[in-house]
Amino acid sequence: MRKTSAVLATLSLAVLTLTGCASAPSFAGDVCDRAGASTPSVKDSVSVEGDLGEAPDVTVYSPVKADETSFADVIIGEGNTLTSTSQPMVLDIAFYGGESGEKLYESEFNGDPSRVHSISYWAERSEGLETVLECATGGSRIVAVLTPEDFGEANVEAFGLAKDENVVAVVDLQDVYLAHAEGASQFNDARGLPTVVRAPDGTPGVIIPDSDAPTEAVTQTLIKGDGAKVEKDSTIVTNIMALGWDDKTVTSSSWGAEPNIGPAAEELVGATVGSQLLVVVPEADGNPATAIVVDILGIVPVPEQ
Repeated sequence: MRKTSAVLATLSLAVLTLTGCASAPSFAGDVCDRAGASTPSVKDSVSVEGDLGEAPDVTVYSPVKADETSFADVIIGEGNTLTSTSQPMVLDIAFYGGESGEKLYESEFNGDPSRVHSISYWAERSEGLETVLECATGGSRIVAVLTPEDFGEANVEAFGLAKDENVVAVVDLQDVYLAHAEGASQFNDARGLPTVVRAPDGTPGVIIPDSDAPTEAVTQTLIKGDGAKVEKDSTIVTNIMALGWDDKTVTSSSWGAEPNIGPAAEELVGATVGSQLLVVVPEADGNPATAIVVDILGIVPVPEQ
């Protein structure tokens, strides 16, 4: 495999043809007032027993009535906070009919940490989950009441619910990964390499110099995180942006899209979670020189046997 293609492949980059940077939609100013947005009385509509991450034993005190989607945290976790709709996370969820109290759907609840998605992913399936998950923290258990509109017209029809029937949801937010690189900025004195700037939400902007690309691969640490170290066999969660050196155009980006998950490329082994790296791959075998900015957001734990 050609060197440029190999690096992109091992970084598990989803190839998107773009003409500019796409920011990840963030919640207002990244300032979260989840307590102020919650409705504590929601907890009165349901009893939830069992450990976080295990299929809950749920009793719905039906009928459950609500004019708008609301939520309350049964357990408040101490993990990272969800600050954008594209931030990686792992959750399990169960839905119950507000009239019948019967279970409509239950996800795996099997402890698999590789089921990494985002708020956007879940909101496409049930729009009200964006409200329910906004500013939640990893390790939380959430009870919510969704209006039929927020549960989704297609879901209401698929489960044979009445058009005015609310839906009760129990969400176990197993883990929340970083939204972007966090750590200490590093000084690099190498000249002739791209400069990386960042939007408030962490989305990078890359300034490629007019000089020729390096003839050998270069890796720089731009931000050094204080998280766990990436090992050779690690599966990592990243945000990646790639640009062609000569045309200075973004060719691939995972920012604002689904989380990027895959085995660690050689260039990332030894880096720490929270770090941002610049990898420059020289022209080779007809492939143009490429600059790649990688934010290491987390390491997927190996499931317990």
